Amino acid sequence: MRTPEEIALRAGVGFARLLPPGRQVFAERALRLRQLAAGHAMRDYLLLMALVCEAQHERLQQHPAVPLPSTDQADAAAHAGQPLLGATTWAPDPVWQSELRALLDLVLQRLPADSPARAGVRAARELEDAALQRQAERLLATIPLGLDLATAPLIAAGLQLHWTHLASATAAAQPNAFGVTDDATRCPCCGSLPTASITRIGGGQDGHRYLHCALCSTQWHMVRVKCTHCQGTGGIHYQSLQALADSTGPARREAVQTETCDSCGHYLKIVHMDKDPQVEPVADDLATLTLDLLVSDAGFERHGTNLLLLFGDGDDAPPPERGSA
Repeated sequence: MRTPEEIALRAGVGFARLLPPGRQVFAERALRLRQLAAGHAMRDYLLLMALVCEAQHERLQQHPAVPLPSTDQADAAAHAGQPLLGATTWAPDPVWQSELRALLDLVLQRLPADSPARAGVRAARELEDAALQRQAERLLATIPLGLDLATAPLIAAGLQLHWTHLASATAAAQPNAFGVTDDATRCPCCGSLPTASITRIGGGQDGHRYLHCALCSTQWHMVRVKCTHCQGTGGIHYQSLQALADSTGPARREAVQTETCDSCGHYLKIVHMDKDPQVEPVADDLATLTLDLLVSDAGFERHGTNLLLLFGDGDDAPPPERGSA
């Protein structure tokens, strides 16, 4: 059966296929993290990430100009069906490192003097350029081997800042810069995985589902009841913490669910603005880690990532790289 969105598309009803990141994306994420932190088992970490997002917001407002893709590059990427600002193909301007350090300086200014998080922030702040670049390349290529998991979310915050600026500035300079790419399960701007999907409310977006990029915060449309990994429509199920805790109670849709696919064995979370208008894909994903653990225990593998909290096999990784103090 076709979804309402598929029917609308065939009927010629238009809505935004792609939503570039706005200037308030990090501020909204920080606010949501602070809301979710109250009484949460991960309170301290959520508040630390709120500080990081607030610093991202401040740096985004005054981000220095960087080279943007030309119209010829945009045309070539669209013709090839590839993302224009590919995470592994677009070379970030070196300014991203100085912006990261400025971001971390803001975090250090606001962290309490006795906060145990200060050591990790300083460690990321003191990484030398070459070591920082190596860590960034592993993050962008999703290579866990050799990644310092302690500093990775902080380095990722700098990369998010840079690519969010790139996506926003490019969309402003060339409204049609981002074409349809061959892989609909990855961001059409930078080719990164999504963190979660969101069903939106209001205007022409009402009821439509968008995937939210983990790196550049772009949102791109994907019809509902469709696997975000294999794009199949059979064997799709939804689970929430409330449903898993009380399987005998009446079924109801929660603001945060996992969308699992029996066909390929993958899942991704979906957040619903009609259930809570203040949901934010990255923040709500981070605050529902228990749901990931339960779905993973059931045998499903995640399609997507949250760069604010990364996991890996630390035993196989070499010691973290550190710059001189």
